[in-house]
Amino acid sequence: MSKREELIAKYASDLKEKCNIEADMDLLTKVTIGCGPSIYNADSSVVSGSSDSELLTVKNNFLIKKLGLEDSAKLDEGIEKVMELYGKSNRNKYRAVVYYLLTKHFKKESVYNK
Repeated sequence: MSKREELIAKYASDLKEKCNIEADMDLLTKVTIGCGPSIYNADSSVVSGSSDSELLTVKNNFLIKKLGLEDSAKLDEGIEKVMELYGKSNRNKYRAVVYYLLTKHFKKESVYNK
């Protein structure tokens, strides 16, 4: 099993245990690949839900640039919902899981079906 496959399995486990969600493995794999090398770095592989600058980066670089969403209060609300779902007290929020949940929340799975 490759390092990426191990991480994807860990992310699927996180979705099941912390969010009570059965992962769409095909989508989770595509989202993980889309994260690029950041998943291998301890700092960039996680999202700090308490850091405004980190959440702004998620909003600008992922929701607006990657998913093609318009900047609005709905984006902040979506990020807030995902952070609630993943667990505010959960310190390790994997970037790939957060992105997966946001993709599902905004129903933008089609971005990864190209």
